[in-house]
Amino acid sequence: MNKLNPAQREAIRYLDGPLLVLAGAGSGKTRVITQKIAYLIEECGVSPHKIAAITFTNKAAKEMQERTSKLLKDRSTEGLTVCTFHALGAKMLRQEARHVGLKPSFSILDASDTAALFQELIKDADKGRVRLIQNRISLWKNALVDPEEAGRIAADDIENQAARVYGDYERTLRAYQAVDFDDLIRLPAQLLDANEEVAHRWRSRIWHLLVDECQDTNRCQYRLMRLLTEPRASFTAVGDDDQSIYGWRGADIENLRQLRDDYPNLHVVKLEQNYRSTTRILAAANAVIAHNPKIFEKKLWSDRGHGEAIQAVACRDGEHEAEWVVSKLMAHRFEHRGKWADYAILYRGNYQAKAFEQQLRAHKVPYVLSGGQSFFDRAEIKDLTSYLRLLANGDDDPAFIRAVTTPKRGIGGTTLEALGKAAGRRHQSLFAAAFAPGVENEVPAKQLAAVREFCDFINRMEWRAGREPAGQVLADLLRAIGYESWLFETLDPREAETKWSNVRDFVGWLSQKGEEENKNLLELSQTVALITMLDKNAGEQDAVQLATLHAAKGLEFRHVFLVGVEEGILPHRESVDNGNLEEERRLMYVGITRAQMSLFVTWCEKRKQGKEILPREPSRFIPEMGDDLKTAGRNKEAVSEDKEAGRAKLARFKEMLAAKNS
Repeated sequence: MNKLNPAQREAIRYLDGPLLVLAGAGSGKTRVITQKIAYLIEECGVSPHKIAAITFTNKAAKEMQERTSKLLKDRSTEGLTVCTFHALGAKMLRQEARHVGLKPSFSILDASDTAALFQELIKDADKGRVRLIQNRISLWKNALVDPEEAGRIAADDIENQAARVYGDYERTLRAYQAVDFDDLIRLPAQLLDANEEVAHRWRSRIWHLLVDECQDTNRCQYRLMRLLTEPRASFTAVGDDDQSIYGWRGADIENLRQLRDDYPNLHVVKLEQNYRSTTRILAAANAVIAHNPKIFEKKLWSDRGHGEAIQAVACRDGEHEAEWVVSKLMAHRFEHRGKWADYAILYRGNYQAKAFEQQLRAHKVPYVLSGGQSFFDRAEIKDLTSYLRLLANGDDDPAFIRAVTTPKRGIGGTTLEALGKAAGRRHQSLFAAAFAPGVENEVPAKQLAAVREFCDFINRMEWRAGREPAGQVLADLLRAIGYESWLFETLDPREAETKWSNVRDFVGWLSQKGEEENKNLLELSQTVALITMLDKNAGEQDAVQLATLHAAKGLEFRHVFLVGVEEGILPHRESVDNGNLEEERRLMYVGITRAQMSLFVTWCEKRKQGKEILPREPSRFIPEMGDDLKTAGRNKEAVSEDKEAGRAKLARFKEMLAAKNS
């Protein structure tokens, strides 16, 4: 407690009612949450079983759990709930499944599972339209809008079709005894609202609730938070309205204003002291965000010194921008004797990464990429892992659905819906229902024969998976299902080759792992390592971080390059057209406040777009940062001189390095 500032201590000790902690960037919010959990247990005598802390990512939950355990040292934290909203919702649904018409072993469909389901429901639409419909239904679920209400409020052609599909989609999910990601919050919220007995049971388990990143909650999550804490309202909500950047996926910044309206006795504590950045960086961040209307006024300050001037650099084009950034980064690291991991290159969209990756590779600079698609999210890898999941657990319905339809084998949505209904009536998995007595009367004979043939194949492979080398079983499985030929028959050659190469890499990795650890395929498929196989942990590598601004939220770096800060990119043209300029400004604010010691902002005077080269303008957010900026590259001569100076500097320290190592 002695190491905390007065506002942090007040936030930890306040227990007289609902509390909102306005935690500015770098103000130590995680420390406040973990210290408050420790305070409740040690000083107030609250049992860990009666405390729940909700985060937005598994990584944040793990970090919070570890830090709390360190604070409490020898005291047990057994029973303490620290998890994501979705994990809490899943736990509630498993325990209360019968109240919502589910079996306890219901399946959770991920984004690719549901995308395939939507594609099946909307056969004639292109993938872009299917994605729009899927996204619209997801947003309706997050806002607690049911299919009937969706039909009433649909405002255009896409929404009208989405409303019609919504009901079919819900019926199909129930037939599969499955839920999607949005249901993990929506169904518990609806259950607590409708069933007082269940609501009382869960409220009695939580004496105090702590909610991190409250500004990122959607309507459904906010409702669940309220229902879990009524009528005592014993909660600590931690958030920052200036960092609300997820409106596109349903987050509602109005929830912070709603808190104030719903709880007239809401106590607000502002954490304004920043422990991350220099005064100059914070001054620029404060100046930018001041252009947004405020729900709660606050202003970050720091005692970490004035710091280096922020550099705003105009580059000739995208290629020159990447050259300048990488050259400057290398020179800066050499001068400051730093680590590669001290540096980050942040941008608005994933497509901007390519030029920087090329330059970093050319100069042999190690880097990690986040915010893009992980290896495990690739369709071809999910196809293969669905077979592995099914070999390990026949009751895994989503794995069954994906495996039995990939490659296509004459089993479609109609067959699966009939099988799903049969499974639901018997409270069995789809796999088990295929062999249940009487199922012949519910599923057409030809389709049932195809399903049973598939199930027999899985049973044979499962027998082999527990006895033979993993690599051999995997190779035979892929050959038996004809996966390679299916890829080349359904995709253009280049895409098919890329996907097949990824499958070969995965099979090779898994085969090697089986040999090294002396494990068969069943044992390998049951390990947690499978899920995070190729996910790199950037924090453990000495490498430059490349990330989107959305992916960088919550992270910090000594030196940050904020690139592509142009009109049309940041702020994004579509966001401006749709009236979302304030969220784009918050995104700029998040980017600025990732930096601890130095910040470089770049934009291009022209940029290639398709086959055209178009003139560009610096983002309106650059002048909003204030006058304390060091600008460069406003004309071709300055750009050329800056480029030549950078090259000369790089050549000099390469010579010094060579002399030092000789």
